Amino acid sequence: MVLAAGLGARLRPLTASVPKPLLPLGPHPLLVWNLLLLRRHGVEDVMVNLHYLGEDIRQALGDGSQWNMRLFYSHEPVLLGTGGGIKQVEEFFEGAPFLVLNGDTIAALDLSRLVAHHRAEKALATMALRDDPDVESWGVVETDGRDRVLRIRGKGRPVRTGEAPARRRLFAGVHVLDPLMLRHVPHGRCASILDAYVAWLERGATIAGHVFSGYWSDVGTPERYAQAQQDVAAGIVTPPG
Repeated sequence: MVLAAGLGARLRPLTASVPKPLLPLGPHPLLVWNLLLLRRHGVEDVMVNLHYLGEDIRQALGDGSQWNMRLFYSHEPVLLGTGGGIKQVEEFFEGAPFLVLNGDTIAALDLSRLVAHHRAEKALATMALRDDPDVESWGVVETDGRDRVLRIRGKGRPVRTGEAPARRRLFAGVHVLDPLMLRHVPHGRCASILDAYVAWLERGATIAGHVFSGYWSDVGTPERYAQAQQDVAAGIVTPPG
């Protein structure tokens, strides 16, 4: 699933008439970078949730056949958040683990390795994580020596006496979820998927972290969008293919 329902408010006026997932980055719109990444790793069926200027996104992407994919759409008259949006289409995943990507994030990430790590850990979910000097401003994900997630933004498993210092990492907006993750997500209401993570961590569930160091950009502000454009122009990052 690719999340594409946000308002893109921090990128105004660029997003006043163009939805953020369709902003151009090199030869493709932002969202298409993610579709190409998924297709490179064998994913053929993708759900895209829509809200702000959603029909523009649907018309631009069509049925996905130009990338040898099948695209499906979930319109949200009222924004449901990262948890509620996934919950609305949980039947689409047919009871199997699935990938979720933010439609405005560019990541040079090996999705096949991410999925393999998820399976090896027998985890309820696996988060793509990064070491970042600015991690405190993003919302810290704490992990143990095996890169398993302990706490998200300070919530989750209680700190135990004698526990080794946790690593503090950034969530890159790409993850693998078991459908059971959605059990604590309300249907038809706005909810964050991170709240579901916290609920499961408090219950002792295994949430794995997959640490990667390749290129990553959350294209959420004019400054980061401009930097991503410069990186593409310089060949620092190229579209998946």
